[in-house]
This record gives sequence, structure tokens and C-alpha cells, in this order.
Amino acid sequence: MTDTAISERARKLYADALIWDTHSGFMPDPAADLNNLRIWRDAGINYLSIDVGFDLMPWQNTVKTLAAFRRWVLAHPDHYRLVTNVDEIVEAKAQGKLAITFDIEGMNALDGRIEMVEFYHHLGVRQMLFAYNRNTLAGGGCHDDDTGLTAFGRQVIDEMNRLGMFVDVTHCGHRTSMEVMEYSNQPVIFSHSNAKALAGHGRNIADDQIRACAKTGGVVGIVGINFFLGDDNATSERLADHVDHLLDVAGPDHVGIGLDFAFPVDMEGIDEIIANNPQFWPKNEGYGAKPTVYAKPAQLAEMTEILLKRGHSDQTVVKVLGQNFFNLAKKVWK
Repeated sequence: MTDTAISERARKLYADALIWDTHSGFMPDPAADLNNLRIWRDAGINYLSIDVGFDLMPWQNTVKTLAAFRRWVLAHPDHYRLVTNVDEIVEAKAQGKLAITFDIEGMNALDGRIEMVEFYHHLGVRQMLFAYNRNTLAGGGCHDDDTGLTAFGRQVIDEMNRLGMFVDVTHCGHRTSMEVMEYSNQPVIFSHSNAKALAGHGRNIADDQIRACAKTGGVVGIVGINFFLGDDNATSERLADHVDHLLDVAGPDHVGIGLDFAFPVDMEGIDEIIANNPQFWPKNEGYGAKPTVYAKPAQLAEMTEILLKRGHSDQTVVKVLGQNFFNLAKKVWK
């Protein structure tokens, strides 16, 4: 097949597929300009999970951000739709709208109270991390002395399983992630994590974590940030490299996308936050040594063509682009 024929095949496949990005990376702040969500819409993405808080923030700020983001999305029904189930995602795609839910990076947002899990679920949160780089009451972070899953963390898993939320172990330490995957009675995800075998960063995950995730029935979403790609420019080729590795280790039913893309106006500000908080982003891991570079949502179309040129089947590429996370949501969400 000629390059031109593959390009046309990729274009059609991408247009027909349900494109699922399971984590945004822009700053969770009530003042964020959500008009920038058009970046995802223009890139043909159909579903986005928007981060509304992470462990560096006081839990009250997470609530304020969630309230502000909900209000904005509900006020713009022509282009965006807050969804609660997968049927609504399909409807939103048919209507040309970006389907949205929310996620929280770390359990500090619970303020040590198990009832906060249901509170967030009612407001549209469909996935939560156990820790954001540093230890929490629930478990250990990837840039801390990982203490493992705690009794409170087990309570949180029970509650998330009951409510129908994605149990997410991105940013967690190795021990905590493995213990969460062993304990949960529902599939566990890495919403935005890359392969340590390709880029030896402490935030990336080892092959045994990838295999354990697949064994639970979960999905690993590739992240498009230069530090974790092992590529200064966050190229589409490097995104495809990580997809290739995950496909080899986990299989075609367990690979997805969580780009962690930030609004362009946020990028300089995020680098300043990283520099000012080395406890979350330790300098010995390379944070701050160079600017953060993000793969753009529009690169997913380019990545699609690269994967086809590398010999992956249409079915496999459609699964990676979103079908795997969609199928998992059908199973887990309530």
C-alpha cells in the first residue's frame, strides 16, 4: 500500500473512531480559560477527562475548581456535554460535541473522609489517583518512600468499586500500584503513564506493572510529555514507540491515550510551579532541567498514520485511540 493510500486510510479511520483522551494537563484553577477546550474539539477528540485537582492543592480548591468547570461546561451546550455514562458519549460524538467528565490526581482531595468519594462522583468525577508523586493517606507516590496501600486506601477502593469509578494508579509508587491492582475487584487503570523500558524516568512504569494492569482488565494510557517520552520534542513517532511497547507487553485490549496536554498559556506557569515545588518534582529526576514539552491533541491523527505504517491493524489502532477505554467504562461506570 502506498503512503498516500495509508494516509487516506488513517484519515478515515480517525474520523470514524471514538477518540478518548483520559486526562488533561492544564492547571486546575477556577480562572482557567476553558475556551481552550476547542483544542481537543478541533483535533477530533470525542471524550476528555479534565483534571480538577491534584495533591499540591488544598482540597477546598479542588471543590472550587470542580464547581467552576461544571458551570462553564453546562453553559456551553452547543459544543460540550457533561456525561455520566457511555451512551451519552456516543450521543455527544454524533452531535459533534466533546464529552467531558472529571478526574482528581491524588487522595488529598478527600480530606481523609471516605464520604467525599461519593460527593465527587455525583459531581462528575469518574477517576481518581491514590497519590500524586508523594505519599498520601491512601498510598505511596512514585517520588517518595512508597509505603504501599493503606487501610484508608482499601476503603477508598471499596467505595470506588461500589460507585463505578476508574481506580487509577498513575503517579503512584510501584508497591502501591501493585497492591491496588491486587486488591481491587474491578479493573485498574494507568490513565497517563509511559513505559520505563523506553524512558527510565521514575514517573514511568515497569513492564510488571503493565502486565498486572492488563491482568485486572485495565488500560494503560500513554502520556505525551517529553520527560516521560524520553524525547525532548514530544514527537508523534515517540508516542507511537510507547504504544508499540505497551501493545507488545499488555496486548491490544489494554492500551489507550492520556496525553496530559496543557493549554499553551499554562506551559510557562507550570514550569514555574515545578521549579518551586521540588518535593513533588525532584530535580534529580530531571524536572526543571529543560522546559516541559507537550504532545498536542492534533498529533493523535499523525500517530494513527504512523501506527498503520508500522503494520498495526485498523482494529488495533481503533482500540488504542479510544475503544479500549470506552469498553472499560461500559464495564465499570455506573
